Amino acid sequence: MKLTFEDYQAMSEETAIYPGKGSLVGLMYVGLGLGESGEAQGKIKKILRDDFDNEDIDAIGLLALNSVLTNEKKYDLKKELGDQLWYIAQAATELDLSLEDIASANLEKLQSRKERGVLKGSGDDR
Repeated sequence: MKLTFEDYQAMSEETAIYPGKGSLVGLMYVGLGLGESGEAQGKIKKILRDDFDNEDIDAIGLLALNSVLTNEKKYDLKKELGDQLWYIAQAATELDLSLEDIASANLEKLQSRKERGVLKGSGDDR
């Protein structure tokens, strides 16, 4: 099934059962849920720790992903990314924002940085 951001946000609302929904407490709850990114990071770290072998590095020093990233590991990461998306959708809903608007604004920001030659570097307002 192909979903739009709008579809996903509306459908994810059906499972949005948490304390303080529609209040600052609800926003705090889903904001804390964004820690799910740590679970995805942990899975990626374990790929490096458990499956990485110096023989998997090619001539320019890149890890050959296909040698360590099995379908099972991709599926596990897909589930973790889905959890992150759910929390992002709920945070957007708590803030009365749409995922579509968030995505559009992000792409505009990144395009502006690219045009100004400041994609690299640090700082939110570059």
